[in-house]
Amino acid sequence: MDENQTEVREFILTGFSQTPTVEAGLFVLFLFFYVFTWVGNVLIMLTVVSDNQLNSSPMYFLLGNLSFLDLCYSTVTTPKLLADFLEREKLITYDQCIVQLFFLHFVGAAEMFLLTVMAYDRYVAICRPLHYTTIMSRKLCCFLVGASWTGGFVHSIVQTILTVHLPFCGPNQVDNFFCDVPPVIKLACADTFVIELLMVSNSGLISTSSFVVLVSSYTTILVKIRSKEGRQKALSTCASHLMVVTLFFGPCIFIYARPFSTFSVDKLVSVLYNVITPMLNPLIYTLRNKNVKSAMQKLWDRSGLTRKMPSDIRN
Repeated sequence: MDENQTEVREFILTGFSQTPTVEAGLFVLFLFFYVFTWVGNVLIMLTVVSDNQLNSSPMYFLLGNLSFLDLCYSTVTTPKLLADFLEREKLITYDQCIVQLFFLHFVGAAEMFLLTVMAYDRYVAICRPLHYTTIMSRKLCCFLVGASWTGGFVHSIVQTILTVHLPFCGPNQVDNFFCDVPPVIKLACADTFVIELLMVSNSGLISTSSFVVLVSSYTTILVKIRSKEGRQKALSTCASHLMVVTLFFGPCIFIYARPFSTFSVDKLVSVLYNVITPMLNPLIYTLRNKNVKSAMQKLWDRSGLTRKMPSDIRN
């Protein structure tokens, strides 16, 4: 780096708008999203932990872990976004930017791997039902969850190391509402072509290959089931998971599995997988799952809140 150039110590996030009234409205909207994300995912975790039947099931054990990852994922970006809606200048220090980038890819990649594990769980449950509990033992489930976190960490540390070795000495405006690899490395005072190729091959390969594995898994399930009734039952069982996979992997592939060029819809796509998907996951799983809804009702009844409510409100 040229000695006359100043090293960048902070970045400016462009956010969504510079109009106070618009930002006030967005603050209320995203605060609702964030609170709903917390309520929904915490409720699923409490339900799984408190219900012995759900807690002993590999599927719901993995679902509880997915809810925890969704909470972590939304918390990486949303609190900073909410704070910036109330600030005139949306500043983030270089160190904070790198930390945010690290945890974004750490938790995001871990969730990708966990969704792949959940697809394997459905494959075993439908195609080998008699051996399901034997194959998907609690020991294996814990190992697979740990492997998902480890894979996310390895992926993220590679992304972070490649980023911190770049010199930043000129423009400091990040064209997004959070720090991510594509918009940040565009600000580097160096040729980033090779780095971009490495990062695209890393993030893009993980998201695309995981998605291909997931689709192949569900296709195999449907092919192996001969009866129409059995196929409909399998589709019903896997529909919620397929919906979550599409909502999460679609935007990730769009952002990371292409050269780091900027499109006008990038911010909206980022909102979809950073804010909206973690909020929708609890709804998707509970609305289509009788076991979860029944367990939630039992949890509500055991809490005693129903008895404390006035009779006119309950009725």
